[in-house]
Amino acid sequence: MHTNQLANQKSPYLLQHAHNPVDWYPWGPAAFEKAHRENKPIFLSIGYSTCHWCHVMERESFENQQTADILNREFVAIKVDREERPDIDRIYMTFVQATTGSGGWPMSVWLTPDLQPFFGGTYFPPVNRFGQPGFPAVLTQIASAWRTQQPQIVESARDAVEHLRKQVSVEPTHTGWADIDAATIDTGFFAFRRTFDSHLGGFGGAPKFPRPSVLNFLLRYHARTKSEDALEMVLKTLREMAKGGMHDQLGGGFHRYSVDERWFVPHFEKMLYDQGQLAIAYLEAFQITHDEQYAAVARRIFDYVLRDMTDAGGAFYSAEDADSAADPSQPTVKGEGAFYIWSAEEIRALVEAPATDWFFHRYGVIEAGNVSNDPHGEFTGRNILYQANEIEDTALHFDRSVDEIRAALGRAEETLLAAREKRPRPHLDDKVLTSWNGLMISAFAKGGAVLDDPRYAEAARRAAEFLIDRMYQPESGILLRRYREGDAAIPGFLDDYALFAQALLDLYETQFDRRHLDLALRLTEKQRELFEDTAQGAFFSSQEGDSELVLRVKEDYDGAEPSGNSVALGNLLRLAQSTDREDLRASAERLLAAFAARLTAAPVALPQMLAACEFRLGQPRQIILVGDRDAADTKALLRALHARFVPHRIVLLVDSPEARAALSAAIPAIAAMDKVDGHASAYVCRDYTCQLPVNTAERLDELIQY
Repeated sequence: MHTNQLANQKSPYLLQHAHNPVDWYPWGPAAFEKAHRENKPIFLSIGYSTCHWCHVMERESFENQQTADILNREFVAIKVDREERPDIDRIYMTFVQATTGSGGWPMSVWLTPDLQPFFGGTYFPPVNRFGQPGFPAVLTQIASAWRTQQPQIVESARDAVEHLRKQVSVEPTHTGWADIDAATIDTGFFAFRRTFDSHLGGFGGAPKFPRPSVLNFLLRYHARTKSEDALEMVLKTLREMAKGGMHDQLGGGFHRYSVDERWFVPHFEKMLYDQGQLAIAYLEAFQITHDEQYAAVARRIFDYVLRDMTDAGGAFYSAEDADSAADPSQPTVKGEGAFYIWSAEEIRALVEAPATDWFFHRYGVIEAGNVSNDPHGEFTGRNILYQANEIEDTALHFDRSVDEIRAALGRAEETLLAAREKRPRPHLDDKVLTSWNGLMISAFAKGGAVLDDPRYAEAARRAAEFLIDRMYQPESGILLRRYREGDAAIPGFLDDYALFAQALLDLYETQFDRRHLDLALRLTEKQRELFEDTAQGAFFSSQEGDSELVLRVKEDYDGAEPSGNSVALGNLLRLAQSTDREDLRASAERLLAAFAARLTAAPVALPQMLAACEFRLGQPRQIILVGDRDAADTKALLRALHARFVPHRIVLLVDSPEARAALSAAIPAIAAMDKVDGHASAYVCRDYTCQLPVNTAERLDELIQY
């Protein structure tokens, strides 16, 4: 079996390609030196281990000996895991989008030996197909052009990089922060309202992605403005997503996106970053409405992650694949969604009548299969489970009680889930990424508090301690990005620092371990040292001085994941409230000044940054609790606080002389705060001017209402 240079890597994606006949190299000096020495262009292929079309291109092209021969003879082939190296991915994705008008994975880019891109695309078929040229033909044409037109290609690549440098440049406007007012925020809201699908939820048409940053913004906009439209857009979207096939109706959690407009047919991969962000959206909907349906979806997400995505040490894995084997005897023959879809016959063999008919009615199962538009034939005769009818409607349809139907459906779901667990599982990408773990820690911390469930609180604490123990270097203050099989590596990027700092703030405000607040501050200070552009404002995604990167980018798009700059802004504003430090406020203002023009012109690109702006516009409150952390009266106040959606606030706990001394060093008024009548008490303040303390949950609830 052929083995290439990827065999010693830790990335599951790179290891998937370690036995291709292509002489793959990982990104690094060995590949670059070979390209220079042999004067060959670089073929750069970027993807990730749970990417369906990455698997397709591997089967069709990278496992093909003839195609591999062309690659090996004419190019230096490099594989990059975009999840390990988002900095590399971001640079070349910007080029591909600029030159082709679209992007995606697998991403295919051709570079000069100096790493400057001159041609790119995404998936290429093995022969002329889908209106695209075949991959071998593309390779042959590029190799010929390199031999005959190299000087022109090199000059063109230099020009392309210079153009990209100007394109990604972020500079402050003359008025900066003052540009970002309520009218700017309103513009973002109206833009989302125009694209909202009032019938099926979500924004725009197919394919539909959840994009939780939009939901974060709209809920905070609602909290400040009382806009019922903003709230209903979120609630409608969350309800419709939960009904659809994009929501795993048996096992919990959400697939990546829906290929149709009604959330029915998913792209079946499951990503950790979606679970973390969507869990928070459902929790916040529950806080606002107190409707148990939202809490139930959040619990199912948490239970799925604990069951299938959690390392023995407490950290969270990255993703589960869309593809899996339908037949255990043929483990290498995989189809998309095979693990999740059902024939009517399979269900009848497992669920006894009459519950079978009830299940079919509830989850839209039909004998012929419920996917009518299936161009690749992968779902023929099979069913994607979705909530075709409510439980109450099912009970009415079959003239049974709701309780009987609910109990029978619950048993059927348990039976089918147990049977599903015996199927060949999708590939699990078991690497631990700091930034994505930060998103999930925030969710579990809030879930433990809002749902009053110690399992979720403990999951957040364990994951945070995993990262602190294995991914953080206290002597240098450096945070690492990736952990797998005992190996922690890759210096962290902006989003690692920002999202883990955010997680630590969320963890402190729910569990009140002072170490977490202190570390959030230290990470933010290190983030400023490594990434901040103090002259022009905002943060670069990568550190200065990396000669392997042709561009240094300030990320400015809140897509499937929130941008590092948007999260950093929220952290700076929260920490400034907790510490009363002017340097943190100044850093936040420089960041907003840098992005003011972008926010004004295209606010829909940065919904998470709009959410951070809402924190400032919402006149944030400082809520200081004085009491013993584990005492019943303190817990009663915390339950009142967590039961209500109060986004524009920070929470501090004075539970010891040490905590009082540390917190009052930043906010002197805390030194005089004490219990009232011997009971745990809450001080609700604005701009550090406090109302009279209260010591009952009812009085606290009155004070924190908007």
